[in-house]
Amino acid sequence: MKKVLSLVVLSTLWVLAAETPRMELAGAWQVKASCGEVSAVLAVDPPDIVTVTDEKYGTLALFKGPVWRRGTPLLGTKAEACSVADALEPASLVVRDGPGATAKTYALGKDYQLEPRWGGFGRLEGGSIPADKPVFASYRYAMMRLDSAALTADKKMVLRKGVPHVATPLPPELAAGENRIGNVWLSGRVKQLTPAVLFPILECAYPEPPRAGRVGLERLLPKTLAKLQAGGQQPVRILAWGDSVTECAYLPFQQKWQEQFAVRLRGRFPKASIIMLSESWNGHTTTAYRNEPSGSPHNYAEKVLALKPDLIISEFINDASMNEAAVLENYGAILKDFNKIGAEWIVLTPHYARPDWMGLKQEREIDQDPRPYVRGLRLFAENNRVALADASLRWGRLWRQGLPYSTLLVNNINHPDKRGMKLFADALMEGFPEK
Repeated sequence: MKKVLSLVVLSTLWVLAAETPRMELAGAWQVKASCGEVSAVLAVDPPDIVTVTDEKYGTLALFKGPVWRRGTPLLGTKAEACSVADALEPASLVVRDGPGATAKTYALGKDYQLEPRWGGFGRLEGGSIPADKPVFASYRYAMMRLDSAALTADKKMVLRKGVPHVATPLPPELAAGENRIGNVWLSGRVKQLTPAVLFPILECAYPEPPRAGRVGLERLLPKTLAKLQAGGQQPVRILAWGDSVTECAYLPFQQKWQEQFAVRLRGRFPKASIIMLSESWNGHTTTAYRNEPSGSPHNYAEKVLALKPDLIISEFINDASMNEAAVLENYGAILKDFNKIGAEWIVLTPHYARPDWMGLKQEREIDQDPRPYVRGLRLFAENNRVALADASLRWGRLWRQGLPYSTLLVNNINHPDKRGMKLFADALMEGFPEK
């Protein structure tokens, strides 16, 4: 079936109008890639296996903590803040008291324990591993990789191997004249390819809605927009309020979503004086903020309401356990507070988190966010005439651009990289007029 695509030039995406790329399995490690009349069966290398020998750990933590960060994460399988799931070969782990095969080998289940899926290990009470002595670990693990099927300038289909990475692999760079048709995702320790790891590129970028069809901010954010359009007569104070994704201590300052947004908003309104403020609390929710006592570093009244910003943008993936009713109740109470201080509000829908945390079985065909929380945010915004920046929609279509969304999560769970942060800024900028 033919599909007309716009000729959009993006640095790593294919640029080929007319035919819809197709990818299908042709064997355990083979993919048939087609575009138009050009087709080929391409051999894919299995995941890259890394062997680690006598990796030193100054001390070993007790085997405690959440499953994704239990004990001490093995360094090879460690992403930002925690381990990567399904990378370690559990049976390969050997823990000794010194380097070399002659050193004492500690016993699994007696001296230490392992979380086999997430690659965290820790000493056990009553075991023989001292709390203040180093241990040496040897093990094997698989790296992630994105390989690309590409159409060469002379109309041949080839496979370009990506650079392995523990959590956020990028598609490989292509030679001049080559067009990317799709990506093959090796998510770690996989035994063979499946249809779920094939990502033909169906669109070059998120399909931005036409300007005429967008909700006018004149109705939802009249005071903020008036100040922006008036130039520098009065500063526009914007508060980014959220959790660890807003705090974003793991990325450079300029890559935070609110900073990317501020830079672009200043570009759209160059005469305006825009002040970007941030208040965030790693690992916490809007409810936690509202329950904090006076004097707390994150007391809601003192750290959010007292700032009296013109505009508040909220981002709380940690609220994702809420159902629709809880969203309407909790966010309704927050709206009353914002109205009292004269602040306008943009609700920013969250990005996608780990598939198994969202009830997803794959990272394809996932345009619709399944979380009741997101449905609740959309309903709340519609019912209360509150502006909504629907970043979730953009994350849900990454598969159409050939990208498994989890390859944008630096901790393999819920912390977006700079590309993911840009999607938030894109969603916010969607609503602001060009002039």
